[in-house]
Amino acid sequence: MSDPTRFQPIFGAQVIGEEQTRFALWAPDAQRVDVEVEDLPSATMVKADDGCLTAEIACGHGARYRYRIFGDDDDEGSLIPDPAARAQAGDIDGPSVVIDPNHYQWRNQSWQGRPWHETVLYELHAGTLGGFEGVRRRLPYLAELGITAIELMPVSEFPGARNWGYDGVLPYAVEASYGSPDELKALVDEAHGLGLMVFLDVVYNHFGPDGNYLASYASTFFREDLTTPWGPAIDFRQPQVRRYFIDNALMWLEEYRLDGLRFDAVHAISEQDFLVELAETVRTRITPERHVHLVLENEGNTASLLNAEQFNAQWNDDWHNVIHVLLTDETEGYYSDFVDDATARLARCLSEGFIYQGAQTRHGHTRGEPSAHLPPTAFVAFLQNHDQTGNRALGERLNSLANPDALAAATALLLLSPMVPLLFMGEEWGATQPFLFFTEHNEELAQAVREGRRAEFADFSAFLDEKARERIPDPNALSTFEASIPDFDARGTAPHDACLERYRTLLALRHQHIVPRLQGARSLGAEQIGDKAILARWQMSDETHLVIVLNLGEHPAATRGLGVGQLLYETDVGVAKAAQSGRIPPRAATAWLLHNPGDEEVSA
Repeated sequence: MSDPTRFQPIFGAQVIGEEQTRFALWAPDAQRVDVEVEDLPSATMVKADDGCLTAEIACGHGARYRYRIFGDDDDEGSLIPDPAARAQAGDIDGPSVVIDPNHYQWRNQSWQGRPWHETVLYELHAGTLGGFEGVRRRLPYLAELGITAIELMPVSEFPGARNWGYDGVLPYAVEASYGSPDELKALVDEAHGLGLMVFLDVVYNHFGPDGNYLASYASTFFREDLTTPWGPAIDFRQPQVRRYFIDNALMWLEEYRLDGLRFDAVHAISEQDFLVELAETVRTRITPERHVHLVLENEGNTASLLNAEQFNAQWNDDWHNVIHVLLTDETEGYYSDFVDDATARLARCLSEGFIYQGAQTRHGHTRGEPSAHLPPTAFVAFLQNHDQTGNRALGERLNSLANPDALAAATALLLLSPMVPLLFMGEEWGATQPFLFFTEHNEELAQAVREGRRAEFADFSAFLDEKARERIPDPNALSTFEASIPDFDARGTAPHDACLERYRTLLALRHQHIVPRLQGARSLGAEQIGDKAILARWQMSDETHLVIVLNLGEHPAATRGLGVGQLLYETDVGVAKAAQSGRIPPRAATAWLLHNPGDEEVSA
């Protein structure tokens, strides 16, 4: 039976008693709405002045239902799923399922999460790992590796069984092909037992193109005067729309006991004050004893949102993009914004967080706010993620694009710098499988996606020819999905085992030497010391200085004034000694701690 004191979203099916469920739907354009529960008579909902409709029916956990929407002069009505359903019996057009949040019995009741500065994120796609049960089987390995938080790509119900998750249309419902709500909770429970946090990527900026019926009975859910790359903008001026998404966030955090949420592409949300309201509501609702983390993806680089009362951090695309340019020499697409003075841009990123802090992009748009005042932990850094891998035409991973020694050096910077690191599944052993864009749409939509995908790359030099674009994998083909499944068994074989050992070593060093000194750490600046070479320093919380020297170039770079301290890591034997003697070798990195920086600073 449901606990009456727990959080209850205003919309959807809420179990309110023994075999008693309250249904609520916002349908301001509907003339009448009936709830049709399987094996029960239909019930007409009562409509309030604000367009919200409610009904209470004698049914409980597991009951299947749909709404029948009637419009003007509509005698038969249209059956739709509940837009706030917690589960579907099948796909997006199937019946919705009543879920009692108290049905699952939690084992790790005392879990309160982990502080943000301890976070090491591991982004994964549940579908490619075999659903929630498949992910659960990988948790002991990830905990042993040194991961402290897994981040699930979106798990809300989408069309078919294969999708990245950003085509979701039922934000409250767990994707049926991954497992049930209880199976997702079992995954979270198991993770907590191993000391792992669980984050979820949520999409509040658009709905997918298939299975979204909201506009047919709640037209004001969307704006007529504003569009996004995915269609009409969601109208966050409407209080019911705000409540719909804020309740969704609270559902994931309270009913599923997730430790954090990553909010996808919030720059596409026109009413940015919604983000403030969302964060403040979560912070007010969640008890202070519990660690809950909110992270943005935001092209706007809105530094003012990154504070203790609102959002912990932002995915730092600037960090990724400039490192990618330095590693691969690629200059097309959004990488063109990072080509000029790339090394100096990296130095600014390590010193101040964002590279774009009010400057104009290639499109002439002003982007970003000053960020130098923020702590390094306000930025999530990564060499790879689902976007920058999967949005490539052929889904290549970075290890197939970059020099291996340079990539190893960049990995040392990623895992030892004070920014919060994120790994993409398979990165740690140098997986060779691509991560491609995949879907399972109906054939009409599949053809449009297929053509759109190929047209997207028509201006890239490798795909100017139509025949070349035919090499781009068909997103709807089963083979495209299967090619994207990482081979975890390969991690124990050469050369993957050596790569994995490098990550394991670096993560152990991070937990031993960096994490305990992170709270209060601040940048002391970074400088360019050569082509693709930088020297970066941070003052840690115990007054020690962390020094990292990185050279991604083909030639040695001059170093000076490094200081003599505790060596943490070098990509090869002798790199640190050479750097302190005045020249760091090409494609190398080293890091050390200066315990008495004022006394030990010397000129090499």
